[in-house]
Amino acid sequence: MSQLSFFSAESVPPAIADLTGMLAGPGQVVLVSGADGQAARLSVVVDRMWRAEALAEMIADAGVQPEIVRTDENTPLVRTAVDARLVGIAEEWTRGAVKTVPPQWLPGPRELRAWTLAAGSREADRYLLGLDPHAPDTHSALASAMMRVGIAPTLIGTRGSRPALRISGRRRLSRLVENVGEPPADPEALSQWPSVQPV
Repeated sequence: MSQLSFFSAESVPPAIADLTGMLAGPGQVVLVSGADGQAARLSVVVDRMWRAEALAEMIADAGVQPEIVRTDENTPLVRTAVDARLVGIAEEWTRGAVKTVPPQWLPGPRELRAWTLAAGSREADRYLLGLDPHAPDTHSALASAMMRVGIAPTLIGTRGSRPALRISGRRRLSRLVENVGEPPADPEALSQWPSVQPV
């Protein structure tokens, strides 16, 4: 029986702000203008269906309608419904058409869980939180945000197509594990979930 951490994602009530963790990874947000005024939609392409399903669950828990579709490359894409409550996130996370990180943003347990679901992967005794290769200006800001919550990462792969924040060391990994909570039930999720035990 694993003990529920006081700081873990399961101990924090769901909120729409949790979904900003998708934007820390490769997620996108778009503003949509309609007859009823402005609304917005968050979306992220993921590599496995278990990620899409777990993110859809987080979206629903935050009170927004989720949707899972497939891209032209047949990759799972999870997105929110177009929702006026997401406008604040869209405004904070964009400058013009460019994704940016709000200066005061801190990844709490549920934001970290969404980021892990969207773009986390294990690599031997380290853990990688994927970044958006199309938003290089966000990389350093996200590394700083992680430092401010006590999980100092190393920025890697910034010139390639798979930039990430690498988390290593037992103390930092333990803190990440403590925050993100239990993995989804899918066996494949377990192999990609943060752990202090090497693969």
